Formats: sequence, structure tokens, C-alpha cells
Amino acid sequence: MADNPPAPSRIRALPSWLLGRAAARGRGLVADALARHDMRMWHHVVLAAVADLGPVAQADLGRAVALDPKDLVGVLNDLQAAGLVVRAPDPADRRKNAVGLTAEGERRLAECAEAGERANDELLAPLSAAERDQFLDMLRRIIGVR
Repeated sequence: MADNPPAPSRIRALPSWLLGRAAARGRGLVADALARHDMRMWHHVVLAAVADLGPVAQADLGRAVALDPKDLVGVLNDLQAAGLVVRAPDPADRRKNAVGLTAEGERRLAECAEAGERANDELLAPLSAAERDQFLDMLRRIIGVR
């Protein structure tokens, strides 16, 4: 692969290096897929989190996705300008903003989810279905997620 720089043999054998290269390839495939829907990675992450949590206080959203508040504001500004989210006073605390999805945001999120799945299918194409299941199970164990 042209964008996969060579590494010394002792480095190429490290699981951490291999996982990093696989992650970089996956991020690239997903980023390209999302770009075809006028989305970037953080925009997709925030949109998906709003779908899961929303309407959600902006501060809680930032903590949920581990995004710096100033960076979150920029992402939310972009999403709101595109008509994908709305920010309104939080009914539980009028001093805070609550973020919710618009119908267009739900539609775009569904498109991006499908695009992301196709990109991940491309990433895992060299593996059989059984190998994919096993690989994903092993990754979940490595990172401590079930």
C-alpha cells in the first residue's frame, strides 16, 4: 500500500504498530466515505452521540465524546449551519443549551452510518465472516469493551 510507510522489521512485528496502521487505514476509508456526504469524522461522532443522548446538554455531549468544549462549539456550529442539529435552552436548566437532531440530521446520520459500514467492510474485506467476528471480539477484549 503506497500510503503505508515501511518500518524496521522489529517495529513491523509489534501488535501496537500493526493496530496503528490498521486504524489509520480504517480512519482514511471512513473519512473518505463521510466526505462524500459532506461530513467529517468529528461531525459524524457528534451527530451519532446526539442521536443516542439527545436532546442533550451541550456540556454533557462534550464529555460523552471527549471533545474539548471550544472544539465542540465549532462542530456544533457547522452542524447547525447545515440544518442537522438544533440548540435550544435546556428545559432542565435554562442557562444551558440542549442539542437535538433535526429530521435532516437523522437522514444524514443514516446515510453516514451506511457509508461507514461500507468503508469498514472494505477494511475487513481480506477476512472471512468468521475471522471478522473473531477479530472484532479480540479487539473488544484488548480495549476492554463488550
